[in-house]
Amino acid sequence: MSRRPRVAHSEYMEWSKTRSHLRFNLAISGMVHYPLSDLGARLEDIEISGPSVYGYEPLQQALAQKCGASPECVVAAVGTSLANHLAMAAVVGPGDEVLIEKPAYEPLVSLAGYLGARVKRFLRRADDGFALNPEEVERNVTPKIKLIVVTNLHNPTSAFTGGPVLEQIGGIAKRAGARVLVDEVYLEVLSVHGSPARSAVHLGDRFIATGSLTKAYGLSGLRCGWILAEPGLARRIWLLNDLFGVIPAHSAERLSVVALARLDQVAARARTLLERNRPLLDRFLDSRTDLECVRPQYGTVVFPRWKGGDVERFCALLREKYETAVVPGRFFEMPDHFRLGIACETGTLAAGLERLGAALDEIG
Repeated sequence: MSRRPRVAHSEYMEWSKTRSHLRFNLAISGMVHYPLSDLGARLEDIEISGPSVYGYEPLQQALAQKCGASPECVVAAVGTSLANHLAMAAVVGPGDEVLIEKPAYEPLVSLAGYLGARVKRFLRRADDGFALNPEEVERNVTPKIKLIVVTNLHNPTSAFTGGPVLEQIGGIAKRAGARVLVDEVYLEVLSVHGSPARSAVHLGDRFIATGSLTKAYGLSGLRCGWILAEPGLARRIWLLNDLFGVIPAHSAERLSVVALARLDQVAARARTLLERNRPLLDRFLDSRTDLECVRPQYGTVVFPRWKGGDVERFCALLREKYETAVVPGRFFEMPDHFRLGIACETGTLAAGLERLGAALDEIG
């Protein structure tokens, strides 16, 4: 029997890069871009070459301070996507089983398949507010499980998982001889609102956490991502990166140090935007009887269910007639849902929601 070919791309990322950039882009998943002119950088802050081998020391120190971790536990990475790739590739090989939440961020599932893993799933249920349920995880653990993968805040729903639940997941992983990868890129939104949550990595050596300055702060152009892991694993990940990125662009490292020093300023701008935009979302959802939506306390995205069924025809109408993009739920294995981003400019969100309502009225 021939082996099933490995997944070699992300269908969602291809769609995002080629189909989401419309006049009213509500498919945005993170904060609108923060301008360089507001960062206060100097010319010397963008020097193109410098001492970066296994980490740029000022960036290592800044990330360690931000994450409350020792520098030897921090691996700098080019964004959360590469961070997830490195973390997963360091602990998973062909034939290993990886247990991933459902609904899930599609590139995580595709990545596990690309690495030759056998992907198993556990449900996060809508009637539980998409909460992470340790009993559901334990029911699906097998002796071959090497990694349990979750997102916090959950992508696509923004549901938050607190430390006690994650501790239970860690206990399940320990009994199975597995690790837990927690993608925390959206967890930074809590920090924006002044309610920072501790990284899961502080719960024990079973945990690996990834994050970046992208989603909550609008600093995606810096590609400032990180992996947090126990020192031995962190060292393995640094060495693994020699097969992929080797070293990042030094000017991005230096600008990341500048951004981390001014993160309170960057966060204040993000907080103001979200505080303006969330009431617009709430009023829109209050006005719609054809949508059901779990409304998280924090987050830059929500995941409504359209009672009309498969959203593909709705998304097509929204795109073709109303110049508006949302993310079809099929990318999260829930075709009657769509992901809606609210961290764009307020005028864009207001106009996009108006068009969204018009499309729903027309198709309904």
